[in-house]
Amino acid sequence: MKKITHLFLLAAGVLGTASCSDFLDQTSPSELTQETISQSSYYTGLTVNKVYGDLANDYTYSQYIPIVWGLNSDCELVDGLGDDAQNTTSERGNMNYNANPGWANLSRLWDKMYGAIENANLAIDMVNSSALIADGTSSEAKAMLRYKGEALTLRAMLYFDMVRFFGDIPLKVESSKSDLSNAYLPKTDRDEIMDTLMVNLEEAIELLPWAGEVSTYTTEHVTKGYAHALLAQIALTRAGWAIREKAKEGYVTASYSDPTYPTQRCDDATRRALYQKALEHLSAVISNPTHNLNPSVENEWYLLNQRTLDQTYRENIFEIPMGLGVSSELGYTVGVRINGASAQYGVKGNSSGKMKVTAPFFWSFDKNDLRRDITCCNLQLSESAGILKEAMLGNTPFAIYVGKWDIRKMNEEWRQAAIATGNAKWMTGINVVRMRYPQVLLMYAEVLNELAGPDGTLAGAAGMTARQALAEVHTRAFDAAHKAEAAAYINAITGQEALFNAIVDENAWELAGEGVRKFDLIRWNLLAEKIQQFKDDYVAQMQDAENGYPDKIYFNYSDDAKTVIDLSSVTWYGLPDGKTSSDYQDSKAFFGAERTDSSQKNLLVNLPSISSGLVGDNVEVKNRYLLPIASTTISASNGTLYNSYGYSN
Repeated sequence: MKKITHLFLLAAGVLGTASCSDFLDQTSPSELTQETISQSSYYTGLTVNKVYGDLANDYTYSQYIPIVWGLNSDCELVDGLGDDAQNTTSERGNMNYNANPGWANLSRLWDKMYGAIENANLAIDMVNSSALIADGTSSEAKAMLRYKGEALTLRAMLYFDMVRFFGDIPLKVESSKSDLSNAYLPKTDRDEIMDTLMVNLEEAIELLPWAGEVSTYTTEHVTKGYAHALLAQIALTRAGWAIREKAKEGYVTASYSDPTYPTQRCDDATRRALYQKALEHLSAVISNPTHNLNPSVENEWYLLNQRTLDQTYRENIFEIPMGLGVSSELGYTVGVRINGASAQYGVKGNSSGKMKVTAPFFWSFDKNDLRRDITCCNLQLSESAGILKEAMLGNTPFAIYVGKWDIRKMNEEWRQAAIATGNAKWMTGINVVRMRYPQVLLMYAEVLNELAGPDGTLAGAAGMTARQALAEVHTRAFDAAHKAEAAAYINAITGQEALFNAIVDENAWELAGEGVRKFDLIRWNLLAEKIQQFKDDYVAQMQDAENGYPDKIYFNYSDDAKTVIDLSSVTWYGLPDGKTSSDYQDSKAFFGAERTDSSQKNLLVNLPSISSGLVGDNVEVKNRYLLPIASTTISASNGTLYNSYGYSN
C-alpha cells in the first residue's frame, strides 16, 4: 500500500486549542465509530470543531494565510528586498513571484488544508448518514443540520483559498475510503470547483442561523451571513480573470496575456449571471440587521486587538477563533514593532514586520482619512535604560509596518502572557477575520455599478445604489469635521468606469494588510498593472523635490519625556504655511532623502526587486501569480498531479 503523506490526509486527532469562546474545547471522539458519532449531535459537533482547530495551525490561518500568502500586491509586500527577493527557499522569493516547487511550506500548506477538508468531509458524511435528521424538526436534528451547514461553509472557504493559491486542484467532497479508491485524484478545473462550492453554500445558507440568532453562534462561527458573503465572493472570482493552464473555448482573453498560459474570463452572459448571483447574496447580508458598520473605524480595530467580539455591530462577519498563547501571529509577526526586549512587553520583542506597506500607498490617503495612521505605522518602539520610546522609521518607503495590529491596544492579559513567555515565540490569540461588512459593501457597490451604473438600482437589490454603498465605507473613515468633504469626493465621481476605479482605490484604503487586496486585483486583471503603477508612483514622488515626498519630516511629542510622538503634528507633506523647523521638537529623514542618498539603494536595488517575477525584466510567464504545487506533493500523488505555468515538477 502506498503511503499518502502529501495529498489527502486521513482524519487525525483533535487539535486542542484555547479560544475567545469555549467552543473549541473538545474531547477526541476517535475511539468511537462513525456510526456512533453520527447518532449524537454532541460528537458531530466535536468533529466540526476539529475543522476549526485545523484553522488555528501556523501553516494555515494562524500565520501564513493572513500574513504571507496574500502578498505581494500594489500596496503590500513581504519583507526582504534586493537579493532576498530572489530567495526561493523562503517566502521572500516566493511572494515576489519568483516561486519554486521546492519551497517546503508549499507542501505544509497543502497537507494542512487538505487535512482540514478531510475533517469537514467526515462531518458532512456523518450528518448525511445520521438517522437524527429524518424529521428535521427535533433539537438534535436542527443541531446536526447546523453542523452540516458549518462544515459545508468551512470546506468552501478552504477550497476557495486553495484555488486562489494554486489554480486547478483536486476536488474531493467525500471522506477517504479505506481502500484508497478516492485518494489519488487528478486536478479539477477551478471553474467547476467554484461552481460546486456555490451550490454547497446555497445549501449551507438554509441550514445556518444568523450570528446571535442561536446563543452559541457568535461571529466566531461561520453563520448565514458569512455563507452569503463567501458565496458572493466566489461568484465574483468565478466571473473574473484567471491565468489558465490552457485556453478555454468561448472565454474572453485579456490583452495582457501569456501566449501559452492565457489570462481569460468567462463569456459576458455567464459573467452577468454570476454578478446577479453575487448581488442576491450581498443584498441578503445588507438587508438583514445582523451586520453593520461600527461608526468608529478606530474602535473596530481596538476591539480586535483587545480580543473582544463586537456584539453590537458585528462588523466582522466571521473571525476564526484563536487562543492566547496558543495561536495567531497577528500582532507578533505583523503589526506595530517593539524592537527588542522590553520590561513592559517582554524580552522577545515583536513584529519582524513580515508584511509591509509602501510609501505610495501611505501617500494615496486623503490627509484626513483616519485609516491612514491605523493602517500605516511609520514608527517603532524600543526600550533603553528602562524607558520605552516611539521612534520614527525615516527613509523606509517599502518597510512601513502594518499598524492594524497594535501592541499598544492589546489588553493586560495579553501583556502578561507575552512577559511570561520569555524569549520564546508567543501567540497573541487575536482572531483572524475572514470577512468584514465593509468588504460586503464594496463588493455590492462593484456589482451594482456593473449591472446598473453608479446610481441605478435593480429588483432584489438592498435598497441602496452603488454610489451609496461606496459612500458608507468611505465617509465612515472621517471624523465629523471632515465627513462633508468625504461625501463630496464620492458625489463628484462621474460615470461607471470612474466609480469602478474609486472602488478599486477604496478596496486598498479599507482592506490593506488583511489578505484581500491581491486576490481582488487578480480577478480584475489589475495585479501586474497596479504593481507597476506603484513603482512608477514612487519614482515620480521621490524625484519631485517641490511637490513630492519631503526629504525630512518634523514632529512634536505628546509628553515631556519625549517618548510618545504626536502624530497630528508630523509634517508628512512639508512644513505648513507659517511654520519653520524651530516649531518642532524633533525631525527625521523621510522618503525624499533618497534624492540625495549616495547609494540610492531603495531606488536602484530594492524597488526593482519587488514582485520581480511578475513585473520587470525577468518575467517568465505573464500574470503568473499562482504558486506551484510542491515537488514532494507531486511525487506522492501516484502520477496524478503535475505543475503548469512554466514551473518544474
